[in-house]
Amino acid sequence: MKKLIIAIDGPAAAGKSSVAKLLAERLNYLYVDTGAMYRCITLLVLKNKVDVEDEDEIAKLLKDCNLSVSKSFFILNGEDVTHEIRSKKVSDNVSVVCAHPKVRMEMVNKQRELAKDGGVVLDGRDIGTFVFPNADVKIYQTANTETRSLRRYQENRAKGIDTSLEEVMQDIIKRDKMDSTRLLAPLMKAEDAVLIDTSSMNTEQTVNKIIDIIKTKTGEEFND
Repeated sequence: MKKLIIAIDGPAAAGKSSVAKLLAERLNYLYVDTGAMYRCITLLVLKNKVDVEDEDEIAKLLKDCNLSVSKSFFILNGEDVTHEIRSKKVSDNVSVVCAHPKVRMEMVNKQRELAKDGGVVLDGRDIGTFVFPNADVKIYQTANTETRSLRRYQENRAKGIDTSLEEVMQDIIKRDKMDSTRLLAPLMKAEDAVLIDTSSMNTEQTVNKIIDIIKTKTGEEFND
């Protein structure tokens, strides 16, 4: 059975990571959280007190950066930053950092290396359009702004992050605009991607739908 490359794209707080992680478990595939990879770089920038707008300085940091991905754990220069990359400060700056072309190209190379042999599920903003335009299966996962904002707000509360629902909504609107208007590989639905609106769907329902899409598209059965 061919090992597939499955790309899941979509806007912030659409539930992509939860869906991609569960899908990978069901298919016994590797899960690559590309958004978390960009969060790691953003954390590195903040820790080194580099201006998030300074593309050249950030590119210099990347040259000596050692980032490894192991299942759901992220090791940055020998330090486990899995939880630290989810901080509000990182969230507030990640769209700026990852919009820089030099940053994106470096990370895209890492993502392509991780997924070159297939058997992988990747989620992000530009996986099916830029990172893997020839991915075997492409999903564009979204939800309305209100639903995404509530989901992120509830996630923040569970993590002890004190923000209002209105603040979360404004942040998501801001990130949507930045992600969809950046010059290199902006957020958009690939022409051959299947659109899934998860506004009224939970993670399990979404994964089941994607597995049905994979079966239909490839003609293969999976013992999930």
